[in-house]
Parts: sequence; C-alpha cells; structure tokens
Amino acid sequence: MEKYHQLIQYLQGLETDVIKFYQKGQSAAGTRVRKGLSELKRMAQDMRNEVQTIKADRKGQKDSSASPTM
Repeated sequence: MEKYHQLIQYLQGLETDVIKFYQKGQSAAGTRVRKGLSELKRMAQDMRNEVQTIKADRKGQKDSSASPTM
C-alpha cells in the first residue's frame, strides 16, 4: 500500500506543472511534466513487479500447504 500512496502523492505533486503547461503555456513546465511522468512510469513498474512477486509468493505458499504429505 505504501508504494500506491507514493504514486498518488507523486502524481499530485505534478499538478502545478501540469497547470502551468496546459493553462499558462509555459514550455519549461512541459519539460518537468515529461520528466515527472517518466519517473511515475518507473515507480509504477516497480510497484507492478512487487505485486507480481507477492502473487507468486502467495501461490507458492498455497501450493505447498495444499500438497498432501505421506
């Protein structure tokens, strides 16, 4: 959940530059938005990888607990 909240906070932090770019026409703000979105993409990929790892771990635990012992 922590990474999710970090993503949300980071995206909210881009809002000022998004407004400056789209509403006020400041080109430099567009550069910052693009850089910020690249970082957001990296953060999202990290979270995606973490989710995949957790899913695999849970499946492994489920499979090992369901196997019969003789």
